[in-house]
This record gives sequence, C-alpha cells and structure tokens, in this order.
Amino acid sequence: QVRLVESGGGLVQTGGSLRLSCAASGNIFRLNAMGWYRQAPGKQRDLVASISDRDGTKYGESVKGRFTISRDNAENTVYLQMNSLKPEDTDVYYCNVRGLLPTSVPFTLWGQGSQVTVSS
Repeated sequence: QVRLVESGGGLVQTGGSLRLSCAASGNIFRLNAMGWYRQAPGKQRDLVASISDRDGTKYGESVKGRFTISRDNAENTVYLQMNSLKPEDTDVYYCNVRGLLPTSVPFTLWGQGSQVTVSS
C-alpha cells in the first residue's frame, strides 16, 4: 500500500513564496514520475509541474520562471517551490505520483490537496 502526505500550503501575500512537499511511503518499487496539479472549484485539474527521469521537468505556462519542482529520491519526496505568487495562483494543489509496486503493478496516486491562497 502506498500513501502520500502533502504539506506546506497556506496564506501568503502577493509576491510572497511558499513551498509544498509531498512524501510517498509504503511498498514502493520505483517512482517514475511525480508532479503537482491545481484545481479551482468547478474547473478542471491542470498541470503545474512534473518531474521524471524520462521527461525531465515540465511546467505549466503560467508558472514558468516562478515555480521550481524538485525531488529527493532517497526520501521519495517531491517539492514545489513557488515564488512571486499572484492572486491567480490561488487554488487547491494536488500531488500526483506514478510508479511501480514490487509486483510490477503500476500505480497512480493523488495527494489529499493543499490549499494555497494568495491575497492581493
């Protein structure tokens, strides 16, 4: 069984910074890709950033140059450093992890969501 725990959301003023963390634990053979998505009420979930050995890092257009994704393979943890935050970055941010169990069965898991609110 694999579990994700997110942390780091909160309230910040325009121009401020926050860092999100997402730690995966459990019976994991390999993590292939980790990423962050965000979703506003009534809207679709959009990619913020992803990181994988195969594809490197990818960013949504609206966050390029402001957000940085990184991962700690030893700790099975992915981070999202968010700088120069804007009110339009206000959303619930979800961690996403794709990998393999020891039985070679692939899995995809979503975190519980972290509220990020940027005040103007």
